[in-house]
This record gives sequence, structure tokens and C-alpha cells, in this order.
Amino acid sequence: MSSSTSSQYAVLKDVFGYDSFRAGQEQVVDCLINNTSVLAVMPTGAGKSLCFQVPALVKEGLTIVVSPLVALMQDQVSALKLAGVAADAIHSNQNRDTNVEVWQRVSNGDVKILYLAPERLMTERMLGALSRLPVSMIAIDEAHCLSQWGPAFRPDYAELGNLSNTFPNVPIAAMTATADEATRRDIEIQLFNGNHETFVSGFDRPNLTLNVSMKKGWKDQLIDYVQSRKGVSGIIYCLSRKKTEEVAEMLRDEGMNATAYHAGLSPEERTERQNRFVTEPDLVVAATVAFGMGIDKPDVRYVFHTDLPASIEAYYQEIGRAGRDGKEADVHMLFGAGDIRLRKQFIEQETNSSEDHKRREVSRLNSLITYAEASSCRRQTLLNYFGEEPEPCGNCDNCLNPVEMKDGTDRATLIFDAIYETGERYGQAHVIDVICGKETEKLLKANHDNLSSFSKGEDIARSEWQSLVRQMISQGLLEVDIAGYSGLLITSKGNEFQRTNASFSYRDDALVSKQQKATRKKSKSSSNSSIDLSERDSGLLTALKKKRLELAKARGVPAYVIFTDKTLEDMAQRRPTTLEAFERVKGVGKSKLKKFADVFMDVIAE
Repeated sequence: MSSSTSSQYAVLKDVFGYDSFRAGQEQVVDCLINNTSVLAVMPTGAGKSLCFQVPALVKEGLTIVVSPLVALMQDQVSALKLAGVAADAIHSNQNRDTNVEVWQRVSNGDVKILYLAPERLMTERMLGALSRLPVSMIAIDEAHCLSQWGPAFRPDYAELGNLSNTFPNVPIAAMTATADEATRRDIEIQLFNGNHETFVSGFDRPNLTLNVSMKKGWKDQLIDYVQSRKGVSGIIYCLSRKKTEEVAEMLRDEGMNATAYHAGLSPEERTERQNRFVTEPDLVVAATVAFGMGIDKPDVRYVFHTDLPASIEAYYQEIGRAGRDGKEADVHMLFGAGDIRLRKQFIEQETNSSEDHKRREVSRLNSLITYAEASSCRRQTLLNYFGEEPEPCGNCDNCLNPVEMKDGTDRATLIFDAIYETGERYGQAHVIDVICGKETEKLLKANHDNLSSFSKGEDIARSEWQSLVRQMISQGLLEVDIAGYSGLLITSKGNEFQRTNASFSYRDDALVSKQQKATRKKSKSSSNSSIDLSERDSGLLTALKKKRLELAKARGVPAYVIFTDKTLEDMAQRRPTTLEAFERVKGVGKSKLKKFADVFMDVIAE
């Protein structure tokens, strides 16, 4: 056993109190001790922090840890100090005098591990000061924030790509729990200038039972769920601060030990509730998504989502807070059509995001919807997303209680035909435009109205085609090229399916309620029905309505006087860019063509 090996085991035992490393940790530690940079993708609860903390204490010199959240920094520094490690942090929640004192200790060599936020680290002054110190390693926590392909891209993290220029011989440890293949590749390109190793631990958490239910009165569903688990600890994730308070109060009224946690609380209140959560064995916390990061609570017996999370990566990270002790735990998500609309609205309203980023976020959201609508093993669908191909788990709602299936072979074949005929270059919205026979400007420009698959599925609602595509993705027949332009690709399994004339079964779209189906029947016989817009067109419709309101206010008239909703919906689908095309929009006469065509075409062009 080499001296460095004995040192790392001594640190592991003496500082952290463990006799051996967990699966996946030791290879990362070995690389960093030997000055090889590492990208480590490990499940939540797998002990990522230890992977850079042990080498930091084995190696001579200072280790810098980049962390995105002040609360997370403070928790880790407190834990390290309690373990006898000379750790500290410089951040905005401390006053200037405190930060100066910390820096003095760092300069004197009295600090072994220094935590910094990325925006503070990447200032010219800080980099210059650190470059004069014996920096031995840099660790980047939540490294997926660095990738433009990642679900939580942060511009301040992107600057970290320059670290290898300032510290050319210093190994970098990039740590994350959630990075698909495209994100991993991007992190490697951005961060590492030379030799590095990538370790991807298995994403599976076999002790978690995965469940998804349609929303049918979420309050009753939640109360029934929590009451059946009374006496154990759980986390209930909610979309808003207001909802966390509402849920906590509702559960207390039902006789349960519950509290709320969100960013609107004072630091003292957050600390007090975190402490309660760690110490009280039956406390249920209704929280926004930041809760749980860095909190060492191994016996969380369930995680319940009252709303659809932002992405499949976010969902994976949040459910990872259950069952970290390895014992059985349960995760449950409620899911409704309103969730999808709200999430897409959030994406559209991201003012600082590029169109490319918004498109990728929609693709990631669709991957989560695919998981929620899966008719086969949920674990397979979840892990397929991260590049793994497990056997059916026997431990999710679909495995334990298989859903009723319908034959959809003809429909699947039509989807394959449309994807193949359009060259495997277009996303779901365009492929469904082809199948439904929607004559959008983009479709007509590509001459896709001449394809044999064009309008073959016009009698079936667009929402059902969307569900079919998602279920084909969940069954591994199609995949989304997130790193490209979110085009639908036919997988090798999909090609094999077509060669062997296999059959395809699907679950009838649970999101299409009886009321929606009745509305659809009525809409077929009613000329006043609303147009079924694609995801792509909905964002444009919002912009067109905003412009309409602006024009109406300037003229002191109701908005519909400018154009009706139906006219704007048709405009959003057709996307006219010439006067001739604009004139074909329903509800546009010559006078309005003259007054408004250029204004609205500018919105379309933007």
C-alpha cells in the first residue's frame, strides 16, 4: 500500500469516520491525489463531497470548492469544522470584516479548504490573489450548471471554463448528480484542458418505489398519502411558497407534524426548521425545490411532488433525497395537464434565455412528461434517459399494477413514416404538423405537404399524437436529439421494430379527460372551436397577444377589435412573412392587412 493510499484511508477513518469508501468513490479519490482531473457523475446521496474532501486533506496546499448556494457552503463548512478540518468560506451573507478575516487565514496557510461562489472566484482580483498561493485542487460542485446543455445552466458557472488557463497544473474535480450524455460532453469540453477521467456511477436507486398519479383533487390525494405514512419523515415539494404554507397548515389540521420551508423565511427560521427536520423522526416538510440540498437526513421515507418538476434531471435529484439509508422508500408525483401548461409558460417567460436554451428546456420537460405517461416500467424510462438499459424493476406502479393497453401499431407506423420522410431532422411539433396536415409556412416551404404521411392522422387530436410520441420515446423506439435541434430520431430498437413488423401498444392518454374528449367532439362540429396549437406556436401566440394589447391600448379599443383570438391562433400556425401570406390568415381584411401586417410580421420574425 503506497503512502498516499494509506493517507487517504487514514483521512477517511480519522476525519470522516468511515472504514471504507462507497462504490465509485475510491477511483475518483485516486485520480485527484495523482493530479488527474475528474468528472464524476454520482447519484444523490452517493457521497460526492467526500470524493474531493479526502484528496484535499491528503494533498499539500489549498483546495478551492466552487458551490452555487450560500446555505450549502455554510452547511458543508460547518460540518468540516466539526470534523476538525480547517475549512472556511467567503460569501455575500458575511460582512466585509468577516470575509477579510477569512482571507487573512487563507493567505497565512491556515485554511485547507476554501468555499467560494463562482461569481466571486472568477473576478480578476480573486484569481490573481489565489494564483500566488499553493492551490493544489479545484472542486466544482453541481457542475451541470456549467453546461449550456444542462437543465440549470448558469452564466456565472460558464466562466469556470477559464480555470485551467489560470491554474494549468491543478487538477479539477467536477461533481454532479444529474448529467445526461450531452451535458457530460459539454462539461468535458468546457472545463478540462488535457488529461482527465470521467466516472459515471449507476443512476439506479433500487430501493425507491416510483409512482405517478393523475391529479384528481390533489389535496385529498395528498392527505390520504401522508396519513397512510404517519409517523415517518417525508418531503412534499410544491411549486410556490404560498402552496408550501397551505400544505403544511392543511396537514397540521389533519393532526400531522408538518412545517413549511421556502426562501421567504428568515435565515433563523430556515435553520430552525432544518434542525427540526433532521431531529424529529415524524416531521413532514412542505418545501420548494431548494430544500434538501446538502442536508444529511438518511431516513426520509417518501418524497411527494404536488406539481410537475422542471425537468427529468430536477425530478431525479429531488427524489434522490428519499431513502438515502438504503432502506425502502416511496416517491410519488401528481401530474396534470395544467402542470404542463404552467411549466411551458415558465420557460417562455425566461427573459434572459436564448431560444436554443428554451428549446432544450422544452425537450427536457417533454422527457419528464414521457416518464409520467410511461406505460411500461418507470425505472426503465427514467434510466434510459441517463443512458442505462435496465431490466423491468418490478418495483414501480406500472410493474406492480400494469395499465390497460391499446394496440397502436398503425399509429406508430405513421409516426415512423413522418419522421423518416422528413429526414430525422425535425422536432415533435413539426412531425405532428405533418401527420395532422397543418399547412404551416415552415411545412410548406419544405414541401412536406407532398409527403405520403401528410394529413394521414388529421382525424386524431394533436394531444393524442403528442402522447403517442412520448410513449414511443419511453419504450425506446424514438429519442430526442437534445444536443442538436431537438429532432426526433429513430433508435436501433425502432428500426428493428419496423423490420420485424412488431406491434406497438400504448396507454390511452390519461391527460385527455372525458371533458376534453367531449370538447373535441363538439369542436369537430363547431366552427367556433379553438385551434389546437403546437408547443412551438403557443409561445408565438403569447407574443402576438401582447402586441395586440399594446396596439389596442394605444387606440383605446378592446383587444378583439384589432384581431380576434382565432385570427391570432391562425397567424401563430401559419407564421406569415409576406403580405400575400398574411392576407391568407383568417380574419385579415385589406384594411387590417395595410394597418397591421408589418407590425405582426415583425413579432413573427422576432
